Amino acid sequence: MFTNGQLIFGILFAVVFAVIIIYSYRKDLKLHRKYYKGSIWILLAFIAFILMISAVKYIFI
Repeated sequence: MFTNGQLIFGILFAVVFAVIIIYSYRKDLKLHRKYYKGSIWILLAFIAFILMISAVKYIFI
């Protein structure tokens, strides 16, 4: 399905990408705390809304 070179490239790409994302997040952590304070409530509301839609779907079908 994939050659060894493609698998190695895919794995290395995923690892390097994850490291860069983690480094960028750590670097901007102070800004995230300042500008996105309270955004956890929006995430929780969104998850609750999706769960409510799923519950309604399974109750009425």
